This record gives sequence, C-alpha cells and structure tokens, in this order.
Amino acid sequence: MARYIFITGGVVSSLGKGLASAALGALLQARGYSVRLRKLDPYLNVDPGTMSPFEHGEVFVTDDGAETDLDLGHYERFTGVPARMTDSVSSGRIYSNVLEKERRGDYLGKTIQVVPHVTNEIKEFLAIGDDEVDFMLCEIGGTVGDIEGLPFFEAIRQFSHDKPRGQCIFMHLTLLPYLAASGELKTKPTQHSVKELQSIGIAPDILVCRSEQPIPEKERAKIALFCNVRKEAVVAAYDLKSIYEAPLAYHREGLDQAVLDAFEISPAPKPDLSVWEDVNDRIHNTDGDVKVAIVGKYVQLEDAYKSIKEALTHGGMANRVKVNVEWVDAEVFDHEDPAPYLEGFHAILVPGGFGERGTEGKIKAAQFARERKIPYLGICLGMQMAVIEAARNVAGVGDAGSEEFDHEAGGKRFTPVVYHLKEWVQGNRTVARKVDDDKGGTMRLGAYSAALKEGSKVAQVYGGCDIEERHRHRYEVDIKYRDQLEAKGLIFSGMSPDGRLPEIVEWADHPWFIGVQFHPELKSKPFQPHPLFADFVRAALETSRLV
Repeated sequence: MARYIFITGGVVSSLGKGLASAALGALLQARGYSVRLRKLDPYLNVDPGTMSPFEHGEVFVTDDGAETDLDLGHYERFTGVPARMTDSVSSGRIYSNVLEKERRGDYLGKTIQVVPHVTNEIKEFLAIGDDEVDFMLCEIGGTVGDIEGLPFFEAIRQFSHDKPRGQCIFMHLTLLPYLAASGELKTKPTQHSVKELQSIGIAPDILVCRSEQPIPEKERAKIALFCNVRKEAVVAAYDLKSIYEAPLAYHREGLDQAVLDAFEISPAPKPDLSVWEDVNDRIHNTDGDVKVAIVGKYVQLEDAYKSIKEALTHGGMANRVKVNVEWVDAEVFDHEDPAPYLEGFHAILVPGGFGERGTEGKIKAAQFARERKIPYLGICLGMQMAVIEAARNVAGVGDAGSEEFDHEAGGKRFTPVVYHLKEWVQGNRTVARKVDDDKGGTMRLGAYSAALKEGSKVAQVYGGCDIEERHRHRYEVDIKYRDQLEAKGLIFSGMSPDGRLPEIVEWADHPWFIGVQFHPELKSKPFQPHPLFADFVRAALETSRLV
C-alpha cells in the first residue's frame, strides 16, 4: 500500500509546487523507493488540450494519449517514470464523470452534491494504482482558499482519514517575502496560509518556504511555533540557477529526511545522489556554448515550449556545452527576408503549433536553414513547414500548403501537401476523425511506433531502426508527394509501420536537417537526453566551430 504525500500551495501561485514535487520524487528514488506523481487541477476544462498556450503553457502528452498539465513533464524529467492518463485530472473531468453517472442512473435517484459525490470521485481517482508504488505524490493545483479548489482539499482531507494512521502527510508551499526597506523576512503570509489550510481540516506536516534570503533560525522557530510544525520540518526553498539543482538543494535543506520522519521511517535508507551530482557537473562545467533560435508563434510565453527548452538543455549536457536559446517570433519575417533575424545562430528549431499565423515565417526559416546548411530540427508543424518549403522551392509545387490553412480561410488556396488526417491505426483498431469533430482529445495522441530507413541520418542518431515516440497532431504530410520530393533529395526516412504516414524527413545533402512529426522533447531527461536533441546540439557545436 502506497504512502501518500499531498502537496498544496498558499500565498501566491507559481511558487514551484510542481518542481518541489518532482525533486522530492527524485530524492525518494535516490533512497531506493518507487514513486508515482499526480496532478489535480481545479480548473473546469476537462483537460488542457483545448487551452491556448498563452493561457496554460504547453500541453504535455503521455504515452497512453492523455493531454495533461506541463507539471507532468517535470515529474517525468526528474523521476524517469512515464506519466499515465491516471496521473492527471481536473475539476472538469471529475464533474463530467459525476454527471455521466447521474445520467446513467448510477446514483439511484439520489440528490447529487459536492459532498459526497464529487469528493468520492476524486478519492477514487487518488486510489488508482495504490498498490503499485511505495510513495504516491499528489499535487493540488492553485492555492489554498481558491473556490474551485475546495472539493479537492475536502477530498484529500477525507482520504487521509480513510487511510490507516500515518499513511498520509501534507506538505505546504508558501512564500516568505523579503521587505528591503526593513531588511526583514515576513512570516505572516505563511501563518495566514497555514491558518486557511487548518480551517478546512488539514494540518501541514511539512512547510516548504520560498525565500530570496536565508531564513534565520529565529524566523524558522517562529514559523514552527505559529504553524504547529516541527522546526526541522520548516524547509527553505531558495531561487536556483538551474531547476536541476533542486534535488541536491532540497536534500541539503533536509526535505527528504523531513518526509521520512513524518512517516516515522527509521532508520532511513541512505540516498545515492550520484546521478544528480553528474547532472549538475554537466550543467555548471561546460566546454563552450552554442546559439539556437526557436522560431515559433508563442514565443512571448516560454512555458509554451517548456519541454523543448529543457530538451535543448539536456542536449547541451550530453555535449558539455551551454545552449543559449533565443526566441524568434515567426510572424516578424512572414513577409521579409529572414536573414537579419537568423544570421549568427548555430542551429534553428521550429516547434509545433496550430493555425496559419506565423507559418510563412516558419517556412522561410526552413528555407534559410536548408540553403545556408545550418542544422535544422522541425517538430510536428515544423516538419510540415519544411516539407511545404521543399515542395514550393525545390519540387515545383508553387502553391503547396496545408488543408489546415484552407479550413481556416474557408476556401481552397493551396495544393494540400499537408492534409487533415481522417483515419489511422492505433494498436489493433482504426481511428476515424472528421474536420468538424470536437477539438478536445480528437488528435492523434500518444505513443506510436515508426520504422526508420537503414543508413539514414535518423537511424544513425537513434542507433536503430525501430522507435516509439509521442504524437499530438491532426494534420499529416501527404505521402502521394513522396516520390516527387525524394527525387529532389528530401528523404522520407521514417514511416509508420504500415507505411502510410510519414514520421521523419531529412535532406540527403545537408549536414543536419531533420523534421519529425512527433514530439521527441516529451521523452528527454537530464540524465538521459533524447538522442535527436543530443545530436542536434552536437551539430550546432560543429557549426559554431566553423564560424
């Protein structure tokens, strides 16, 4: 039976609950325990799949096809445990399940209420996989006191009482603001946050306090006294240069020991932190740097490309170089020469996205990389733009484009080199989609296999010809243009096992130009960089040495 750690936050949002949860999971693994991490989000969207990246950052996709919060990316990157559909739930999903049960008559005519029906649904979710791991870490989104979060707080309160004594603990993140005028750290916001938590029946066992300044022993003792926790359970969380310092930093502050003490686990297994020591050595001891341009449409919010940014960092660690990322708005040179914006970079990455806005700039970025022999990695839409560029400028299809852009404009303007994917094979069944289907959860989602062409660049990068990667898209490169494009040098070097869907393209006469329909960034980890990103950064490093 798993031990449960519930992670909540107070005072302000964006304190780093997801990072603290992920780091704690890594520390428990370092002591030999198995872990699983979950996110409970109070918003009423069924999942983040239909949210704008400006609203919620990137959508993280699991192997089994769930569209989830980006914190699940932190969980995977720090623990290496593949997230599942059962590791993410929102208020929208919970209420949807309850209402579906009510319509079916599952509640036998009872009046449906938040307590017990909604809270029971949340508790059923929490109990999934209870016997699979030693520790289950459950992060509650938002902050204590949020109206929409109250059912979750009530559910975890009930859940802790349903379990045997000592089976659940509560970890609360708060802010200790520093007032420069008085030169003081103020503990009152933390006191009020804990008081709010206690008013709904939850008493935190551990306090993690975000602070820009060291916490004096006097303030630490004051927090412990007024918040009813042990002084050793008041853990400082300082700002870090890299998020990958978090496991070692939290260990130095005693977070993992405080958790084991709260569960009365003694003697505690000694941690093996060698993996994280190596990670930090690679981050801080580099032998050079490279400049990579990310040409996208959501560049005003870096969290929109969170996994890509981290995967590039991992690629740098694999090569012991620092990757300096610069965000380039694709719309800026939709109708201009891209050279002034892209010259000086050692590599160009064009990520995924939806809609026509900014696509002409992405096409020009692919052309610039192809003609200047600069390493190029196109992901999802970035691959499609590279194919459209090749069709227009090399294969003679001057009006090449995507059905996606025609659907937006309400008329046919392009030769659809990229078309709406209406049918594909998933496991042993065929999935069918229409253009006017609901947007949520209707894409080609999750892990799919691909077969790589022997002797191709990607086969060398992967070290084999059979791979499995995660997808999130509803438009696909049309295979009927394959012969025409390959005759001009754009090789379809990765295909779906049935040979119907292009997965990877590469230019045969280019030092490093690869487009992939999937999202390799979702599987990259600091201690196991994704091979595509590791080799992409290696190619960028070679380019930097030629400049």
